[in-house]
Amino acid sequence: MFDRIAQSVAYQKLNLDTTVSVTIKRLDQIHPQISGNKFFKLKYNFLEAQKQGVNKVLTFGGAYSNHIAATAYAAHLFGFKSVGIIRGEELASKALNPTLATAQQFGMQLHFVSRQQYREKTSPVFLEQLQQHYPEHYRIPEGGTNPLAIQGCKEILTVEDRQNYDVICCAVGTGGTMTGIIEASSAHQKVLGFSALKGDFLQRDIQQWTTKKNWQMTDAYCCGGYAKTTPALLQFIQSFENQHHLPLEQVYTAKMMYGLMDLIGQNHFPAGSRILVIHTGGLQGRHIDADRS
Repeated sequence: MFDRIAQSVAYQKLNLDTTVSVTIKRLDQIHPQISGNKFFKLKYNFLEAQKQGVNKVLTFGGAYSNHIAATAYAAHLFGFKSVGIIRGEELASKALNPTLATAQQFGMQLHFVSRQQYREKTSPVFLEQLQQHYPEHYRIPEGGTNPLAIQGCKEILTVEDRQNYDVICCAVGTGGTMTGIIEASSAHQKVLGFSALKGDFLQRDIQQWTTKKNWQMTDAYCCGGYAKTTPALLQFIQSFENQHHLPLEQVYTAKMMYGLMDLIGQNHFPAGSRILVIHTGGLQGRHIDADRS
C-alpha cells in the first residue's frame, strides 16, 4: 500500500567548516503529501485498518497539523473516509487555513471541538462519545503515535545508517518517531532528540516505550513552546536555507537544526563524529503562523 508510492530517499551532506560531519536524510522527499515521518507513522496503521476490514479513519490534530494533512491525503489515496477532530471550536466559523483546506479537499470531515474537550481526547468518556458519533472508524491518536507508528518508524534507519553514523538527530513532537529510531539504532550510536515542546513529559513518554539508554532529549531549543518562534530562529532559517539550499519549517526541523548547529559550535560532539539528521518533512507548514496554544 504505502511502499508502492514511496520515492527513494536522498542524503545531503552539509558543507561545514567543523571537525564533525553532518548528513541530512531527506524524508521530506518521500512523497509530496505523505512525507517525512508521517509516511512511516501511518503505514502500519492503515494496513491494520485494512486488515480489520475498516475503511474509515478518525484522528486528532491542531489547525496546522502535519498529521491531519497527511492522514487526509492517505485516506483519499487508498479509498478510506476520514474524520479529523480539530482543536478549537472557534475555527468552525472562520475561513479554513491552507492545512485544513487541503485536508477538506481530500475528503476529510472536520469536527471542531473546544480546547477543553480536546484536552480530554484520551479520556474513556470522550472516546465513547466519539465512538457513538463515528462508529466503525479506525482511530489514530494525535500525531499518529502508537505502537504501530513506532513499528513503522523503526524502518527510517537502514542497515547503512546503523553502520555509518555515530549520532542520529531528530525533531520530537509526540515521541513516536524518536522511539522508532532508538529501537532501530545500533549499540554504538547515540540518538539525540530536539523537542518542539517545552517540558520533560515527552522524555517520560519515550521511557515507557523503550528500554534502551542510548538517547537524550533536550527542549533547550523549543523557543518557548510548540510552534513558537524567536527572531533568532527566523533569522537562522533564512541563513540556513540560503547557504545549504535545504528547506526547513519553523515548528520542528528548524528548531532541530538550530539546536544542532549551536551544539556543534560549542564542540559538544567529539572530533570526527558522523552525524545523521532526519529531516521529518512537515513542509506544508512553512512560513505560516502555527497554532500557539
